[in-house]
Amino acid sequence: MLTIEKLKEFGANTDEGISRCMGNEEFYLKMVKMMLDDNAMDKLKAALDENDLDKAFEAAHSLKGVTGNLSMTPISEPTIEITELLRARTQMDYSDLFEKISTEWDKLKALAD
Repeated sequence: MLTIEKLKEFGANTDEGISRCMGNEEFYLKMVKMMLDDNAMDKLKAALDENDLDKAFEAAHSLKGVTGNLSMTPISEPTIEITELLRARTQMDYSDLFEKISTEWDKLKALAD
């Protein structure tokens, strides 16, 4: 079960995230769960696998927004990095950066189970 304490241990800035959710912890936890149920990670992986930088940028930008708004710092920081590289249409191997995001995503998902 996902809790504020688990999110803090994960590295999320829960105080900031909760403040963005009008101070409502229950709503904040609901938003985190909804984020985890979203398919943004799948879209990002598929776009990167296809080397479609436009679609990858859209997926990364979406992921950056939600992880940033919920203050999921361990995910949002590398997501900001990949988003800016994709915004510039940088031709590179994104696998290491995606792996960093994916690893943190999986850690967060495990907390919610």
